Formats: sequence, C-alpha cells, structure tokens
Amino acid sequence: SVLTVACEQTEVLLFDPISSKHIKTLSEAHEDCVNNIRFLDNRLFATCSDDTTIALWDLRKLNTKVCTLHGHTSWVKNIEYDTNTRLLVTSGFDGNVIIWDTNRCTEDGCPHKKFFHTRFLMRMRLTPDCSKMLISTSSGYLLILHDLDLNKSLEVGSYPILRARRTTSSSDIASSGSSGPRAVGSPCHQNDSGPLSEKHMSRSSQREGGSPRNSLEVLTPEVPGERDRGNCITSLQLHPKGWATLLRCSSNTDDQEWTCVYEFQEGAPVRPVSPRCSLRLTHCIEEANVGRGYIKELCFSPDGRMISSPHGFGIRLLGFDAHCSELVDCLPKEASPLKEIRSLYSHNDVVLTTKFSPTHCQIASGCLSGRVSLYQPKF
Repeated sequence: SVLTVACEQTEVLLFDPISSKHIKTLSEAHEDCVNNIRFLDNRLFATCSDDTTIALWDLRKLNTKVCTLHGHTSWVKNIEYDTNTRLLVTSGFDGNVIIWDTNRCTEDGCPHKKFFHTRFLMRMRLTPDCSKMLISTSSGYLLILHDLDLNKSLEVGSYPILRARRTTSSSDIASSGSSGPRAVGSPCHQNDSGPLSEKHMSRSSQREGGSPRNSLEVLTPEVPGERDRGNCITSLQLHPKGWATLLRCSSNTDDQEWTCVYEFQEGAPVRPVSPRCSLRLTHCIEEANVGRGYIKELCFSPDGRMISSPHGFGIRLLGFDAHCSELVDCLPKEASPLKEIRSLYSHNDVVLTTKFSPTHCQIASGCLSGRVSLYQPKF
C-alpha cells in the first residue's frame, strides 16, 4: 500500500502507488545515503545507510524513529527479515552480517550479535523459507550457508566447508585446514586452526546422516563472456519460490555486465569425491553497461515468471521464454538467453533500481537523478 524510496541525500520518500501521490518525505532519515528499505509487517519498516546505522520506522508515526540500531562499522547495504523468529539480518561493507532481535526492541535499540564475517561482502539474502543465506562478494564469490540457524553465531573458522569451486568444474576445488591452503582471493577469513577440511566435513556428514547446520559452500559462478578476467557480483536476488538466484555481474575491467539466473540443485549428498553443486546457470543476457561504477538492482516478479532489469535509461522485462513460463517448465540443458518481453524507457538518466509491487499489477523504477517512474499494463 506504500511505495518507499531510498535516496542518496539522506531522504526517504513515501508515495501512494495507486494515485502516485506523495505522502511524506523523511528529510533527515539518516546522516548519509539511504541504501535499502525493508518492511517487517504492514506498518513497521527498516532503513539502512552509509552512516553505519539501521533505523526502524512506524507508518503511523513518521515524525520520529522507533529506534536506531548501532553495530556496523561501515556502510550498511542490506536488510533481511525472518518472519518466523522476528530476527532482523543486516550486512555491510565492514564484511559483517549482524542479527538483531526485534522481539526485545527498546528506544535504545535491539540486542544484536555478529553472525558471520567475510571479506569483500556486497549483498546478502535469505531464501523465502529462511533455510539458506546467500552472500555475494566483489571478488566474484557466492557463499551459501545451508540449513540456516540464525540463533547460532559463526565465529571465524567454526563453520564447516562443503566445497569451494567453480559451479561448472569438478576439478577446481579449494579447501582449507589439512587439505592445503585456500585458493587465492578466497573471501573467508580463517584463524590458525582453519575451518574443517572438505574431507573431514564429508566424514562428519556421513556419521550424522546429513549436512550440519550453517554449513558453508563457496562458489565462483560461471559468468558468460568472463574470459578468466574475474567479475564482481553487484546485485543478488532470489526467486520468490526459492527455486533460483538472480545475479547482476560486472567484469573486473568494468566493460561488461550480465544478468544471470542459477537454478538451485537440491538433494545431492555430500561426498568426498564429488561434492554437491548447488547452482547451475540456466539463463543469462548481456546488459547495456551504461553508468559504469553504479550498482543496478534488479528483481523477480511476485510470481517469479519475469525479471525486471535496469537497462540504460530504462528497464527491460525479461522472461525464461517468450511466453513468460515458469522456470521449472523451461529449464534448458545448457544456458540459454533470457527473452526480452518489453522495454520501458521514461528516464533521462541511468536507471539504478526497479521493483514489482507484491500486490498490484505495477512496477516502479528509479534513476540516478532521483526520478521515480510507475508503470502498469493496459488491458
């Protein structure tokens, strides 16, 4: 019922998405750029900022914050929320993922703890059922925490490594501890003892009959056109039914951008010889690479049949096929191009973000100069 807009100049804008009327401006929501907004229910929402804080707001009383949360030491970029446990999860450029207990919130803040840490952290997401946490890095790694338990903090070196390899090659395996040094550029810090080696982890899993809680998988997803130059995963989204993850990647030389869809491969047992591969590249498309250096946030539609992607001064609506079929109904044997369904151009500057309404047949986009556009189909 409310469209909220995070702005660079400390502001949060609120609109009525049906009438397009401006409701309110929170002119000093933060002391620096506002990066992300997440609704916790139909009235309470959280914002995060480059001022290193998270703020909680109530739609019924917008003149003041409910509380301000302090814990990060650098720009805070992501907010997730587990509706089952009412735990708020945030991540920032300090490399930390922090858990906040909103059940015990006061005017002074919420109890919090550091849950995970990795170098080069860019984005963090929870799957819809909160069974996995995905973390992308500027060094091209994708980290997956399986069988997620947010109540258990992960100290450095305490998490078991399932695998660390490219999603397309079974030979490129990097493990730690007794199995040898970690691959160059690996995003995870470790202490002197190091995480459990893959071999040790596999034996442990076989004894226990399955993977332990918060087991870590480290991937370098295949990106078309990469040509071994490396890439940065700038945007990370998840399919609303948890079937796939959506990545926006740019090459290290910043001359190419790609939108890629990876299907989750579930059910494969953890074995010493053949570690499971959780992701498979199914669809991709090259982007316009306009506005170099700026992160473009893309998204799935609420039913997961379409992708909205910033493309130059507009957005493209992309499908897995020309009929906007479900992903599970059109899985190719090899990676296939995403199909362009429609292009929408109404901005005079580079589009940085786009979002489908979860309730209305509507989509919004926002550009670098601050213009917000709303679109809805004509029937």
